[in-house]
Amino acid sequence: MNIRRKHNLFAIILVALTLPTQAREQQETLKTRFAAESDTTIKGDSLARPIVDLKQGFRDLFLVNAERGEINVGELNPMAVSFVQDYIQKHGKTMEDMKDWGRPYFDMMDQILGKYGLPKELKYLAVIESHLKAGSRSWAGAVGPWQFMPGTARLYGLRVGKRYDERTDYYKSTVAASRYLSALFSIYGDWLLVVAAYNGGPGNVNEAIRRSGSRDFWKLQNYLPTESKNHVKKFIATHYIMEGQGGVTTVTRSEMNKLLINPVAPGQLTTEEIADSKAHNISRGFSSVIITKHINMDIVTFNRYNPEFDAQLGLHGKYELRLPIEKMNLFVAKREVIFSESLQFLASSPVSPGK
Repeated sequence: MNIRRKHNLFAIILVALTLPTQAREQQETLKTRFAAESDTTIKGDSLARPIVDLKQGFRDLFLVNAERGEINVGELNPMAVSFVQDYIQKHGKTMEDMKDWGRPYFDMMDQILGKYGLPKELKYLAVIESHLKAGSRSWAGAVGPWQFMPGTARLYGLRVGKRYDERTDYYKSTVAASRYLSALFSIYGDWLLVVAAYNGGPGNVNEAIRRSGSRDFWKLQNYLPTESKNHVKKFIATHYIMEGQGGVTTVTRSEMNKLLINPVAPGQLTTEEIADSKAHNISRGFSSVIITKHINMDIVTFNRYNPEFDAQLGLHGKYELRLPIEKMNLFVAKREVIFSESLQFLASSPVSPGK
């Protein structure tokens, strides 16, 4: 047994996990449904990555990779280190097991989040919300793998009734969660704030921003409800367990800019990027969520080319959209379809506080 493997055995509490009965019963149905709706294979699956070595791993988070000349993009904020270490020690083995039995659910969520131009790692929200249990119900009345309250569920297209509750449907609730997360990101442009708002509602996040005078999660966290503050840290810890490192969803917007070798502020593109892109004037009615879906572009990159797109378009009624040439060609070709679907999306997607 090598030192790293031996260290992990001592560092992580070995907790046996029995696959929930409900998950066993629904796995085959979910596999069949996913196979029928997908004609592509998810490649580069990160779920098979080993858990980060606790001591050496956390030291390495703050080091420069000398061979590649890059800073680890998953650098962990020092204010989260203690929480994440404790969380990994307590839940690491349980979540390692979930990588296997939860694979059908993760594959389905990857596909849907990708269609909405969202980071696929957002699926780990469902892990900390419900442990991937369809029948999970919170003390406040939130239900399903994504823990929707009735009002928010209905706003995002789910039927909620005594005889049938679509919040327990893995596929439909993931679609609704993707729409809600997209709406939240269009407001905050910061994934840590999105996670906080998903748990505690935009109202609590807005109040924390007002009272702290900052949009930085690490500065406003103590103005949030304790549950929401810890929810964000649980999400970060889960990401490290599942991926072996952090990513774009585990750092603030400003932290991400600092971590890049050649930091580029939102909207500040390199000379090469400008030369390889096109600008196109558009009017009110378009949604970044629908645009990125149709041109197959992740929303983080889209927002760097088009900072505060949704807010500025809504405020001024016009915007100079900029995209890489091949993406702009797709946008122009699908403009009418994108516009029509954007109108439907915007009409049915008011942002409402979560649970």
